[in-house]
Amino acid sequence: MAPIYRLPFSRSLALLAGIALTAGPVAGGAEQAFAQVQNSGAAAGAQVPPTTNNQATQAVAPTMTMNPAMNAGPASVADLAAGLLDAVVNISTSQKVKDEGNGPATPKLPENSPYQNEFNDFFNNKKDDDSNRKVSSLGSGFVIDPSGYIVTNNHVIEGADDIEAIFPNGTKLKAKLIGTDTKTDLSVLKVEPKHPLPAVKFGDSSKMRIGDWVMAIGNPFGLGGSVTIGIVSARGRNINAGPYDNFIQTDAAINKGNSGGPLFNMKGEVIGINTAIISPSGGSIGIGFAVPSELAEGVVNQLRDFGETRRGWLGVRIQPVTDDVASSLGLGSAKGALVAGIIKGGPVDNGSIKAGDVILKFDGKEVDDMRDLLRIVAESPVGKEVDVVIYREGKEQTVKATLGRQEDSNQAAAAEGDKGGQKPQLAPDGNGSHDGIINPDEGDDGNDDGMDGQDQGDNPQQSPQAQPPAQSSSTVLGLKLAKLTAENRKSFGIADSVDGVVITEVAPGSAAAEKGLKPGDVVVEVAQEFVQTPNAASEKVSSLKREGRRNAQMMIASPNGDLRFIAVALE
Repeated sequence: MAPIYRLPFSRSLALLAGIALTAGPVAGGAEQAFAQVQNSGAAAGAQVPPTTNNQATQAVAPTMTMNPAMNAGPASVADLAAGLLDAVVNISTSQKVKDEGNGPATPKLPENSPYQNEFNDFFNNKKDDDSNRKVSSLGSGFVIDPSGYIVTNNHVIEGADDIEAIFPNGTKLKAKLIGTDTKTDLSVLKVEPKHPLPAVKFGDSSKMRIGDWVMAIGNPFGLGGSVTIGIVSARGRNINAGPYDNFIQTDAAINKGNSGGPLFNMKGEVIGINTAIISPSGGSIGIGFAVPSELAEGVVNQLRDFGETRRGWLGVRIQPVTDDVASSLGLGSAKGALVAGIIKGGPVDNGSIKAGDVILKFDGKEVDDMRDLLRIVAESPVGKEVDVVIYREGKEQTVKATLGRQEDSNQAAAAEGDKGGQKPQLAPDGNGSHDGIINPDEGDDGNDDGMDGQDQGDNPQQSPQAQPPAQSSSTVLGLKLAKLTAENRKSFGIADSVDGVVITEVAPGSAAAEKGLKPGDVVVEVAQEFVQTPNAASEKVSSLKREGRRNAQMMIASPNGDLRFIAVALE
């Protein structure tokens, strides 16, 4: 039992006096409430004791009007929970796991020991018995259709050999996996009940506001049918769990075993699927995350109908718009998604969207950052024609795009890989996403052919041989640049497909060095203009300075052809 510390009597009185002084208005409000009770009693014929002068003086003290509801706490959710508990199930899984390693070694005994055979038999049998262990785990789920469709998290059932749904009345039913989606961590199961099951429906999570009450039901630590309540603490949380992170954060207690369970609004509608927590101990500290229904419902319907997801695909590679990039492009603020390349054979390979464009709106929805575009495109129907608002050459434009299917993107990427490096590829950005709009993390065509024609300056038809001779090297923004030759291609290992001017030296401490540029990198473009000589790069930077630009946007190719956009401060 924890120790109880008691204050001395005199000190307690002093503290009470201090509280009375600081909470005078509250005390006055309490007296006013007591006076109201007395008056109501008098109206009912009860005798009211006469007031003294002191009491009369206290009655006119400053008061604070109190709302009685403020003292009552939240209304009971008992009736709401009673109607939902039967639709929430425990998900029990089992899996055979093969032990790694050979286990304990057989002891070495003296030669011709009488017990050698017994030891050998014991340890050999032990290894055989332990080679495959059956591992069980528990999670939560909920019924969305009386015929037996159940939603849970993918990580609850991933790799399971057997899945069982345990209902509140103790009924156990074998469950079949209908479909799963690792990108949103959602799965749909199917059981075969003898009678229709209690089911719940999805609500609209987009209508939930920070501070709204929510209720979680699940199976924490194997304790089925546990109900907890809390509020929506935040929305749109990105916890780097997947490419479409848009979690609802709640302080409703979510613990191990709650995964896959529903998060309800006060109408009894599922507005989230409890998925993750932040905790140093493994237990709830009031920071839980649920996949919002606005994302989950579409995924669940596709898994239920097709056994797989069918997401929209734009066929572009994107990277974030930083403050420096926004400044170099003339954007008022860092928003949208910067197109770093176009996938050959993709939906917008027709030139409607080009590398260097910034996508600001997609199908009428604002794109505040790169992840917004990933999610919006993935949620859009395959084959739909949409309006895309882009920022190009200093002004906004609206173009049309017809979405392909995201699942076809892997085939397109594979086809590009079969070309043997004929085109520059895009460098990774660390987000590790391959979905919908593909992040710059896989080899792919940057569609430079479409850009080179307009990047030759005022005379795009002029061949490189017809251009006037240029200096062999130049220093720009701390970069020593040189024209690409057979010698420096060999020296830096630069692929034949890469074109531009090579960086031979980087001044330590320069803005370019801070951006990670290094010898062997190739400057392909400066401010969306192709540069093939050091002099052309120098002149373009000088032009930007005269225009009052603070940054120069550059397309950089690594020696193997990976592309990325950076913005270097103009010194």
